[in-house]
Amino acid sequence: MKFAAIIDCDPGHDDVMAILLGARTLDFHGITTVHGNASLEHTTRNARQTVEFANLTSLPIAKGMPRPLLREVHYAPEVHGESGLDGPVLPPPTVSLRDQHAVDFIIEQSHTIPDLYLVPTGPLTNIAAALLRDPSLPSRIKGISLMGGSLTFGNSTPASEFNIWCDPEAAHLVFTSGIPIKMVGLNVTRQVPATAERVAQIRKIGRTTTTHVADMLDFYSVRLIKEYGVGGGMHDPLAVAALVDPEILRFEPMHVVVELKGEHTYGMTLCDGRHLRPDNLAIPGPTGIHEGAPPNAEVAIAVNADRFWELFLDILATYP
Repeated sequence: MKFAAIIDCDPGHDDVMAILLGARTLDFHGITTVHGNASLEHTTRNARQTVEFANLTSLPIAKGMPRPLLREVHYAPEVHGESGLDGPVLPPPTVSLRDQHAVDFIIEQSHTIPDLYLVPTGPLTNIAAALLRDPSLPSRIKGISLMGGSLTFGNSTPASEFNIWCDPEAAHLVFTSGIPIKMVGLNVTRQVPATAERVAQIRKIGRTTTTHVADMLDFYSVRLIKEYGVGGGMHDPLAVAALVDPEILRFEPMHVVVELKGEHTYGMTLCDGRHLRPDNLAIPGPTGIHEGAPPNAEVAIAVNADRFWELFLDILATYP
């Protein structure tokens, strides 16, 4: 059974991979765009170009929030280029946008579609804005599978992952909403790089779509090899994979808090897993309680990279 879902994204090379994977493996009901890897104008154009080259033009696209709830907007041209999708040469898009704001689209779809999942792969501003506009939204959302945060260290700062760092206040609202959450963070996504060998496998498929994908990953990976010594992480499609194949990622329940005040830790996802420790390793606090707060998320702790690539390559081979 395919889960009904909306992908909320800021394309971004790896967001495109999430769209392509999700469009074949989930019951996609639309794409909503948000600021993040590039400006909202760029990320929305990139989403439109993606559905055109992949022949997914029946997917509605709704344009969302152009900036964070409270802080200044930040982009990632050092990773994704000025357009957010540098690399392949794609024609200007012609597919039209839905005549509705992304926040209204999410709320409307939640009333129409039973058991709706949200798959955010960018900053969580659209989801938070929907929660603020409609406090009853959590009662109609089956779950959220998001790419964001980290169980270990960040990339925008030593403590903070980009999607959360871009709008920590929005992330706080999402993690405290009561909606069941799967958090797929850097601690697992960095273990699934688009190496030269993997990109060659994609290019060998020999389709127009896979050629564009390979060109994207070449650009994306070159940028990140300079930074980290490995190819571009397949961050965002792993948030889709979490709903598609339970053997790809392993999760543990934890209480996730988004740090909003720390001088050096602003935007950090503090994952409290003390309840997972054996009793002889747990250190009681002042009250003698050491089990931690009740879990509010399933946090990814391990990934089967080979299984992910097997799935992803099989899906890419279905495109025109």
